[in-house]
Amino acid sequence: MSYVDQVIERVVRTTPGEPEFHQAVKEVLDTLRPIIALKEEKYKRQAILERLVEPERQIKFRVPWIDDSGQVHVNTGYRVQFNSAIGPYKGGLRFHPSVNLGIIKFLGFEQIFKNSLTGLPIGGGKGGSNFNPKGKSDREVMAFCQSYMTELHKYIGADADIPAGDIGVGSREIGYMFGQYKRICGSYEGVLTGKGVTFGGSLARKEATGYGLMYLTKELLAINGIDISGKICSVSGAGNVAIYAIEKAHDLGAKVVTCSDSTGWIYDPDGIDVKALKEIKEVRRERLTEYKNYRPNAEYHEGKGVWSVKVDIALPCATQNELHLEDAKMLVKNGVLAVCEGANMPTTLDATAYLQQNKVLFAPGKAANAGGVATSALEMSQNSERISWSFEKVDSKLQNIMIGITHNIDEAAKKYGMDGNYVAGANIAGFNKVVNAMICQGVC
Repeated sequence: MSYVDQVIERVVRTTPGEPEFHQAVKEVLDTLRPIIALKEEKYKRQAILERLVEPERQIKFRVPWIDDSGQVHVNTGYRVQFNSAIGPYKGGLRFHPSVNLGIIKFLGFEQIFKNSLTGLPIGGGKGGSNFNPKGKSDREVMAFCQSYMTELHKYIGADADIPAGDIGVGSREIGYMFGQYKRICGSYEGVLTGKGVTFGGSLARKEATGYGLMYLTKELLAINGIDISGKICSVSGAGNVAIYAIEKAHDLGAKVVTCSDSTGWIYDPDGIDVKALKEIKEVRRERLTEYKNYRPNAEYHEGKGVWSVKVDIALPCATQNELHLEDAKMLVKNGVLAVCEGANMPTTLDATAYLQQNKVLFAPGKAANAGGVATSALEMSQNSERISWSFEKVDSKLQNIMIGITHNIDEAAKKYGMDGNYVAGANIAGFNKVVNAMICQGVC
């Protein structure tokens, strides 16, 4: 049994009930086989892969809070500090009923490589809770966030671990948590990113993941001789990533005709109305069923089906494992040119393999959605300097980072004889930097 297979087997055996984490480890290590084989004995002697797949620290805690009727509730909080070889832990907090330790570990593991790809000095971490902010009042959300931070503050800091937002955690939640951290610690520091611009946040942070996705998509198409202008796109999701991916796609001359939420999806052949989408999701916090009130010619469909529309580019921006093998077959049948992931691991392993086998350009989330964490790191820089950069400056830096990632993953794939395999390219480029740092720092 090869070293890679030994480590995969060990992960599955020692972490039962964590299928998403198993999937992430297998996807990464499988693509790394060629470069691990070159130094297998060295890596094995130093237990590099065992150290890579084992978090440096896993924190699990109780989060009690009181609702508006006086009822006490208890949720579970998590923070997984996965790898700090190249910098302090950096990664978002997810508040969603589906959150468990396995999902947080999968996200934290992916974050190691994503953060490495940005070229910025940030390590990998992730956290969250099974709390659901939907349907809660502002006071209830504040009560939960304050309780969550009362425990989390013991483990984070501007030079140790800097959480950000993710699904269910936006500027409102970040603000409540930052206020509680400041209250407990008596310190005004850049301990969270995604803050409001009036108290240390960065311009362009809200737009960053969606914009970054489109900057990478445009560059990936360009290096393959394809112009993004005039292309038809499908997007899943209707959160920050989806909204701003749609906005930037339209700016670049493409047209996005779909989006979705947890209850259904929209098909608008004239192109999704971003202004209406922002009003529904960001202001009124309502379902996409309201979209037809703004665009009567659009179609609303219950359930799933966003990938059934004939498009040139598919952009999954909702959640993990949302694009299945049957969806991939449908996209290929309809002539899709590229699939670029705006969410974290939204495409199943068999769907990814099918797309690659059928010569579809495929950009994994650890590369394609790195714009969010890259801009979070830029927010950290601004906090350290006690200065706020213009939107244009942040956006320019973001664009350069995403273009750099595109070329790095392309070159890494070519160097190891896997031209066009951008999953392998992303994993190799991210792995090399982290492992070099791990070896230089000794056994720790």
